[in-house]
Amino acid sequence: MAHMHNHHEPEGADLADAAKATLERAGEQWTAMRASVFEALAGFEKPASAYDIADVMSKSQGRRVAANSVYRILDLFVGANLARRVESANAYVANAHPNCMHDCIFLVCDKCGQTTHIDDDRLTGAVRDAAKGAGFSPERPVIEVRGRCAACAAN
Repeated sequence: MAHMHNHHEPEGADLADAAKATLERAGEQWTAMRASVFEALAGFEKPASAYDIADVMSKSQGRRVAANSVYRILDLFVGANLARRVESANAYVANAHPNCMHDCIFLVCDKCGQTTHIDDDRLTGAVRDAAKGAGFSPERPVIEVRGRCAACAAN
């Protein structure tokens, strides 16, 4: 049986507060722009690209927000564990438990795009061990499983 984690996952303002505290512990400032990017990212039901986030922010702020600025902030967020990158989609999801470090396992639905993040330390530990056994130093394992979510598989 896999070693799974169940976390209390903050939402809304509590999630933004957890993200802010995590970023500040990393020695970074929680600016208005960073707060806006996180709020927009957390508002998506599916992984969002920097362009998706910039579009939402531009509409809500009544001014153009450049995707390049959003990319820089998303890179910071990934490094600080506030967001996760879905590599195959070049998109991001807000990390629902930014205080907890885990390697990523994403279940990506090819039909609707829904992406679920799960934690399984035994599986990701085995991937890290296999990489080390091959003389490779893993830094950020990301596992993506493509297929159909339960809702799409039923249709």
